[in-house]
Amino acid sequence: MAKRTRFEEYRDRYKRWFRLEKTESKILLLQLHTDGGEFVWDYESHQAFADLCADIAGDRDLSVVILTGTGDTFMDRFGAADPTRPFPAHHDVGAERLDETGWTGMQLHLNLLDVQVPIIVAVNGPCSIHSELPLMCDIVLASDDATFQDAPHFPRGVVPGDGVHLVWSIVVGQNRAGYFLLSGRELSAREALEWGAVNEVLPKERLMERAWELATYLALRPPLTLRLTRSILTQEFKRAAVDDLTTGVYQELYGMRNFLSWRGGQSALDRPWNDDPWGDGG
Repeated sequence: MAKRTRFEEYRDRYKRWFRLEKTESKILLLQLHTDGGEFVWDYESHQAFADLCADIAGDRDLSVVILTGTGDTFMDRFGAADPTRPFPAHHDVGAERLDETGWTGMQLHLNLLDVQVPIIVAVNGPCSIHSELPLMCDIVLASDDATFQDAPHFPRGVVPGDGVHLVWSIVVGQNRAGYFLLSGRELSAREALEWGAVNEVLPKERLMERAWELATYLALRPPLTLRLTRSILTQEFKRAAVDDLTTGVYQELYGMRNFLSWRGGQSALDRPWNDDPWGDGG
């Protein structure tokens, strides 16, 4: 849950993963990266992103947030498991570890929804991990080479329950969302636009220019108008989170007690889940 914060307090707190800049008009640029390169999802960045969203949500001296990535990807790289560690198909890391992971995931979504000003996301490339997060923003821009996919869940044997099931269903409808999650299909930016998941598709070199144009336009409005407008635009997501997010997260975690596919990275299963999926006995 957010508490009152100031930009100076959290500006450098997460600098390994996030570059933060604030303009005189109180626009906050949030750029994802890992050690200066493309952003990589792992336990540390997952936790840091949740905590950062809580800090931003508590900062009442902002007008707009611009969220974007680094390099050629937005969220498309998954922290690699140690290839020397054996992870058999039946592997249980324990309820406490799974519960911690689930709690952090829920906080990420809830804290993002608690941000009190409009969020413009500029998806600068492939987004195959937590592809619901851009859709939770108020204006979704995508470069013409961006793609959207849910690679980490059902294609590799994991229940898609950590929010991706809720957000995609709300944004594109139940049938399309179910097909998207079960098939593992990669949507191009243009297809995502046709589905209603993206608002504008732009040449890569125009993406951030357009994000700043919109942010500057929004920042002219009164601060209270910005906060209250964001509040009403997030109500449907918040209701869904309260009603169903916990259920989805813990369905996912329960399934992971039976099959934890860490060894495969983001590779989809190409044989039965219990038939030595990666051909190395692990």
